[in-house]
Amino acid sequence: MSLEWLEHLRNWGPELRTALRITMILALAWLVHAIASRLVRRVRIVASAHASGPENMKWIETVGRAARYALSVVTLLVAGMLVLNEVGVSIAPILGAAGVVGLAIGFGAQSLIKDYFTGFFLLVENQIRVGDVVEIAGKSGLVEEVSLRKVRLRDYDGSVHYVSNGLITTVTNRSTEFAFALIDIGIAYKSNIDQAIEVLRQVALDLRQDPLLGPKIIDDIEVAGVESLGDSAVVLRSRMRVVPLAQWEVRRAFLKRIKEAFDASDIEIPFPHRTVYLGNPPPWPAVTEPAAKLR
Repeated sequence: MSLEWLEHLRNWGPELRTALRITMILALAWLVHAIASRLVRRVRIVASAHASGPENMKWIETVGRAARYALSVVTLLVAGMLVLNEVGVSIAPILGAAGVVGLAIGFGAQSLIKDYFTGFFLLVENQIRVGDVVEIAGKSGLVEEVSLRKVRLRDYDGSVHYVSNGLITTVTNRSTEFAFALIDIGIAYKSNIDQAIEVLRQVALDLRQDPLLGPKIIDDIEVAGVESLGDSAVVLRSRMRVVPLAQWEVRRAFLKRIKEAFDASDIEIPFPHRTVYLGNPPPWPAVTEPAAKLR
């Protein structure tokens, strides 16, 4: 029995050695991936600790995620080629044909190649980061993921948009360094403009004392003055410099307080109205005697 077992073991020897080598390749690939991911994570933590501000921290986080994804793809490709070589599939013809096949695929996958190149420059130039609010390719929302191929956005109502990087030609980033809360408010023509501007300044000053919103406001209000003379209102324009992504919250709070302050100061916020002029009415015909009797 022992001789037969040895004979079977000898016959299965090459297959066992191949299986052992494949196992070692997969284990080594897993180890390399784990070490590389840990190294990327460590570099990201150290870089974040020395970052000059939240903008750089968001960029480091975004680049770190893309780097981990790229390392995973490279490790998988290398491990796959080594496993194919172990099972008897020659890699040389595959690599030789890769150039021809890659050229043929390149013509049919130009958009995919464009996605990767555009994604690379988006990351390097720090145009989009996770956590930003941007408008790209006609879509706007909060950036949840940035990769070399696509950007994932979630808009205000919760819808998720996947935008290929190749479609991105212009990036409107509303959360870089600072933002402005822009306020246009109309007052009646009979109201005093200087008084209204003074109320705007006082309301903005009170808003900066708010314990929740005050830290989000960077500078005092900037009152540009009369922006336009509308059909029913004199439009006053002002703005406040705020931290990124706080412009909408500050604007809503400011408008609420402005409405209350204008009511207290008897400054009218008009609504559109229309006066219909029919011209001079024609003279009514004289009522004749029979018509009067019919009544």
